[in-house]
Amino acid sequence: MSLAKVREALAALVAASQEELPPEEAIESVTEETPEAAAPEGEQAEEAAAPPPPLVDTNHAKKGFHLDVTVAPDQVVQAAEILDGEKYTIEAVTGVDWIKEEQMEVVYDYCDTADFSRVVIRARIPRATPELPTISRVFPGADWHERETHDFFGITFVGHPDLSPLLLPEDADYHPLLKDFTA
Repeated sequence: MSLAKVREALAALVAASQEELPPEEAIESVTEETPEAAAPEGEQAEEAAAPPPPLVDTNHAKKGFHLDVTVAPDQVVQAAEILDGEKYTIEAVTGVDWIKEEQMEVVYDYCDTADFSRVVIRARIPRATPELPTISRVFPGADWHERETHDFFGITFVGHPDLSPLLLPEDADYHPLLKDFTA
């Protein structure tokens, strides 16, 4: 399947969650702006923390991926299934602590080695209850990535077979990549 077909399948997934929102909250997909059309630097910095649009075609040479998709937390498994069905592999799973917004973000990087296309899937979750479903049943290799993300950010992957510490000591009760972590 081409990247265009993956884009279409993921756009349908995003649209399903957008239909549940009032029209003023629904967000259309966008294509990344060229540098000439971009907002002034100060405006970009202010908007950087806002949730990204749900589907963005990006410049691979600039960003390192072709498609950036934001899904609801309960859609990460469906997105993984779409990408697995099209022979994408999982490259990485990591977290981002948006402390001012009281949110966490889980970022999944996927790659199709046949056509060298790359897709990023993002999901935002409340910082107070950082949990979302595991994709380890779809991509068994995600097991280790999710354990590392749990270690460093405290994000719980519901249904994961073993979230025991991977890199931190077994008795660690801290998550060192949280922005409010103090040693």
